[in-house]
Amino acid sequence: MKPRQRKQYFRNMKRSDDSEREKRRKRWRLIQELGEQRIPYLSPADPGFQELWDSSYAGLALRQCSVLPDGLHERVQSALITLQRRGCLLRDLVRVRDRDVFTAVSRALVGQPGYTYRYLDTRLFAIPWHCEGEEGQKDENGKPCCDSDLRDACKAFWELNQFFCSDVRPQTNARGVKRSRSDTENSEDTPGEGMCEESVKDRLLEEKQEKEKKEEEEEDSSQGCSHSSPLSSTPPPNVGRLVQFNITLINYMDPTVMTQLKEEPYYGMGKMAVGWHHDENLVPLSPVAVYSYSCPAEPKNEGVTEKDGQGQSKDKEKETETEGEGTCKEELKEEREGLEKEEVQKEKACWRVGLKVAWDIHTPGLALPLQSGDCYYMTDDLNRTHQHCVLAGDMARFSSTHRVVQCCTRTLDYIQKRCSEALENLQTDPEKNTKSLKSLLPSTLQHTEDIHNEVEFEWLRQYWFQGRRYARFCSWWNKPMEQMEKDWKEMERMLNPYSASVHRLG
Repeated sequence: MKPRQRKQYFRNMKRSDDSEREKRRKRWRLIQELGEQRIPYLSPADPGFQELWDSSYAGLALRQCSVLPDGLHERVQSALITLQRRGCLLRDLVRVRDRDVFTAVSRALVGQPGYTYRYLDTRLFAIPWHCEGEEGQKDENGKPCCDSDLRDACKAFWELNQFFCSDVRPQTNARGVKRSRSDTENSEDTPGEGMCEESVKDRLLEEKQEKEKKEEEEEDSSQGCSHSSPLSSTPPPNVGRLVQFNITLINYMDPTVMTQLKEEPYYGMGKMAVGWHHDENLVPLSPVAVYSYSCPAEPKNEGVTEKDGQGQSKDKEKETETEGEGTCKEELKEEREGLEKEEVQKEKACWRVGLKVAWDIHTPGLALPLQSGDCYYMTDDLNRTHQHCVLAGDMARFSSTHRVVQCCTRTLDYIQKRCSEALENLQTDPEKNTKSLKSLLPSTLQHTEDIHNEVEFEWLRQYWFQGRRYARFCSWWNKPMEQMEKDWKEMERMLNPYSASVHRLG
């Protein structure tokens, strides 16, 4: 690595370390304040669940499985199983708290051709979804980039994406749609409660630091785009009018295989498939749409017979209760407690999404059970002001999480333009067939080096390490990445001092 590369690399690492240290400081202070106590959380069976949802989690909207168009469930679920059977769902190596770890969830990115998504220092390369009537990219032999089964699967995700794009807009106005309410009922958006004064100060300080960090990054890289979602209170002009999800992150996990899932540490919600987090690198205030599909349960034990027996015993208790008068209060209390425990166990058997107000230990958390085929939206600034986790159920589960990712530095078109910018400083003598630099100005050479580093560290290394795993399923990225490697080698020669001087002299 060259001296300037090292300087840029360590400067970026210092920013990342500073941000991580600040998060650790906040986490440590909250844990000290909390002590050994658990923060309360509410589920649908708990009193006050509805009021808590309306007051502190109004940006969450639930859509039952029945709202999807006829046949879409079958196509999407078949597509999810196709990806799993083909081996397209892979665990990613990510960076978490200075450690490289494999995700518990297996993933694949599907979306607009040429789009990528970056999270936890890992870049995913999208398998293109095939819009209706689109043939897709072909290789030099005229062969499509994907086979027909994978193409049909990706098209199903595009159809689901189209539904979400049209359905999420009314849900942004009708916030907090619950199972017991009509799909057209609106609820007023009210601010979250229970935020301590110190947490408010922390959030304001965090916003200030994020703003300063963004301005510093823009000045250093001259790219005009932050690597994290800016904390803005004003939505971009297009988001309020029309939502266009451009990628979906497909997830799969079987909790019976993953034996080392961590317990949720703050509320005691249960085993976590995905820990507490904000979704990264999204367009500010853009919504997130999630489709959840739980696989049929394996008949490991006689759970159904057990439940039937419980039901019969309850019926007998009811009969004796009606026949004989004056069942004692203790028995009624025990029966009520037993029913409540059974309800809690049923909820924990389901996959759930957990939500909490970020950096707040006073507002109760929310745990929302998800039936197979349910969808939910995170709208407004919920993803910015709150954190969410995924709580594992008893069955295996797929999800398709649709997002509006930042495209200013995340697409193939962007990085190809950057390569063209750098190579504009290279000229070829047609007579001598030699190449030389048009300008040796330090600013021009620095600009070329910045692009050279970005191509290498943000694209080529990420692709050759993790992205090309998908080449055996889809060849879409093969030719673009080969060309990018050629451009990188050209820039490497341009930045070689000896080569540059020789070329310049002809």
